[in-house]
Amino acid sequence: MKLVIGDKNYSSWSMRPWLLLTHFGIPFDEVLIELDEPGTKTAILEYSSSGKVPCLVADDGFAVWDSLAIAETLADRHPQHALWPREPNARARARSVSAEMHSGFGALRNALPMNIRLTRPGVGNTPDVLADVARIDTLWRECLAASGGPFLFGEFGIADAMYAPVVMRFNSYAPKLSPEAAAYAGRVTALPAVAAWIAAARRETHIVKDDELAP
Repeated sequence: MKLVIGDKNYSSWSMRPWLLLTHFGIPFDEVLIELDEPGTKTAILEYSSSGKVPCLVADDGFAVWDSLAIAETLADRHPQHALWPREPNARARARSVSAEMHSGFGALRNALPMNIRLTRPGVGNTPDVLADVARIDTLWRECLAASGGPFLFGEFGIADAMYAPVVMRFNSYAPKLSPEAAAYAGRVTALPAVAAWIAAARRETHIVKDDELAP
């Protein structure tokens, strides 16, 4: 399998399936295409008809794009791993919170782009962004209380991977979080697969100007 991704420093959508493949030890080859360059879309179109990353390409050439669709595909093809919770109600809730991340929190996404190399505490604290932060904090606390942790549904899974780029944003911009949410963010950051992604992002030198917030 090949996983086609963008820059680790910036590509929040790419981070999600990469973490799942890496954490669960599912073999894959990484194809990294630098974003926001003249040849970026043409390069991605060689793998994905969407022209966007990520894209998972199976050995037979079958391609799946969109991070949540890739996660579902991995869960289907590797049932030995509990990518979703085994218990039906927990699985339904995990799908709900993952879908909310997939389609929501537009204010946070727009104002606070993922940029792992950036440290700008307090930037972008508009009412809409703070409302998104509060909703995410509440979701995390509710899931952790129900499961007992250490991750949203006990062990690390798809729901945690979906929120990992949010953790990266919180690390960069440092909005105020509840103690429970802050501790969860710390556990996600320390997960070996996440630490490996962060380390690779910090070694990158490519710049996407739109994601470098002005001082």
